[in-house]
Amino acid sequence: MPGRRRRSSRSTTSTTTRTRAAASRTRAAAKPSKAAPELPVVGPGERVWVLAVPFRAPAPGAVWHAGLQAHVWVGGELPASLVPYDPPPYSFERFVEDELNASPRPLPEARPLTPRDQQCDGADVVAAHAAAGGRVFLLGDDPGVGKTGTAILAVKAVAEQRDVRRVLVVADRPAAITIPHWSRSIAGFGDGGLRWCVTTWDRLGKVAEVQRATGARFDVVVADEAHMVRHTTTQRWKHWKVVSGAGRVKDAPYVLACTATPAHTPLELPYLAPQFAVQHGDPLKDWADLPARLAARGFHVERGRYGWQWTEDADERRADLATLQGWLTEADPPATLHRPAPWGPVSVSGAPVALTPAERASYEAEWSEFRAEMQLARRGRQTARGRAALLRFRQKAGLIRVQATVDWVKAQVEAERQVAVSVEFVETAADPIREALLGAGLEVAGIYGRDRFDVEAERLRFQRGEAQVCVFTVTASISLHAGELLPDGAHASELPRVGLFHQPRFSGIQARQVTGRTHRDGRTSPWLVAFAEDTVEEQVARVMVERLAVTGSTAGADTSALQEIAELLDADWLPGTALTEG
Repeated sequence: MPGRRRRSSRSTTSTTTRTRAAASRTRAAAKPSKAAPELPVVGPGERVWVLAVPFRAPAPGAVWHAGLQAHVWVGGELPASLVPYDPPPYSFERFVEDELNASPRPLPEARPLTPRDQQCDGADVVAAHAAAGGRVFLLGDDPGVGKTGTAILAVKAVAEQRDVRRVLVVADRPAAITIPHWSRSIAGFGDGGLRWCVTTWDRLGKVAEVQRATGARFDVVVADEAHMVRHTTTQRWKHWKVVSGAGRVKDAPYVLACTATPAHTPLELPYLAPQFAVQHGDPLKDWADLPARLAARGFHVERGRYGWQWTEDADERRADLATLQGWLTEADPPATLHRPAPWGPVSVSGAPVALTPAERASYEAEWSEFRAEMQLARRGRQTARGRAALLRFRQKAGLIRVQATVDWVKAQVEAERQVAVSVEFVETAADPIREALLGAGLEVAGIYGRDRFDVEAERLRFQRGEAQVCVFTVTASISLHAGELLPDGAHASELPRVGLFHQPRFSGIQARQVTGRTHRDGRTSPWLVAFAEDTVEEQVARVMVERLAVTGSTAGADTSALQEIAELLDADWLPGTALTEG
């Protein structure tokens, strides 16, 4: 009979599947596991030197060690040919070296830093949370308030309560700026006798590999710009779980998540899930699927065609943010801390650019080409083709407005201001803007493009006033504000800073981080968002402002300064409820 044949077919298929699965498990069990590379062995009077050798650089005598993810050399004194690769204190390579040797090398004297009262108070709040058995603390101070100092003091305070030996700090790009900044700060505030490892999110895989090779685990992990692990489908999240113990119950490190922009939506907070589990008294595994757990808790999230989505209803969004706020701020002790910038929120204004008839014609031609390309992509369900078309259109649209940006920058310099120009693209924005300004006789610092510039040297040229303009693509972890205390003890120029988004961004997190490059540490700096008038760029600017407001509310920031530009662009929603409070 037909029904019997169908049942027989299913049964046969099921049996075949089980047989194949069993065979696969047998083969996997028979396959020998990959043995970890043996660690270097030293003789009398020798030590293991772990070197920071650039890609393809000659390092005679040094050997690449896959398990340690670095070049090593064993001997008494480092040969002159390898001295340039001797890593600085607190770097990843120096940390690994200290782990492999009986005693660490002595550290050089550092310029002492004096913590502010606000930083000491913040450290006490974090320490109280750790003492009460917390897992993850969200430090959401506004950009420039002093999260780095607060975090270092907090780690040392936690070390007074529990057995802390190893500390991992994960910083944002560019490594040439962020790693030295953290290292100087750790030395300046005092390392507390702890073993620090400062790396970047891009190198997190190396840290995870070293953990597997050596068995060493961190007792405290500081996640600077923690929003970098808001997506669980990335390799970065996979490495983060290894080093942060996100899925472990025993021996998990205490995590200090530092970011003024935690997420665009509650769905982007998986790095806080261990803390949510602790606060609700739930097993950690129950929060492994954060979206599903939020839905079970009454959040306005649901599965859509492209995954989980957050509601677009303004009242429901405010209700969800209020609930999250309660989870973190109403805990005893609180699991978060936000201090607004005492110098006030950043001023963000719209800067519509009136296109000339020729520019308008060029724009319309590009827009027509883009629409045709997108229609083809949709019909063929080719998402990659659609993304490429959008990228090309945004590049060309920004290129059309280069001259307007150059003219505006020149006017600001004539008014005795230093200008920070944020761009997304190199060949169609950063390069033409920089070249045009250089042609006009201005000195321009460039912080963009891989290996094109010495980024710290370029930053210091701008900070010392040697360059009136800085064109950059990075979004976080660099300081461009007036009066900054520089590494050599001097101070940055006192000329007021003004910033310009040459291209409005889709990411509110990136936008908020960018404004904090100049509006920080007691110095105010207004920002403008440039867009072609009466074009689709106005819609992009509106999206950026709406998302900027969401990220600001998520961290507990004042979003009132965005009201003017929101009204200018007819933005649909500005939240009135914060996730954290100061």
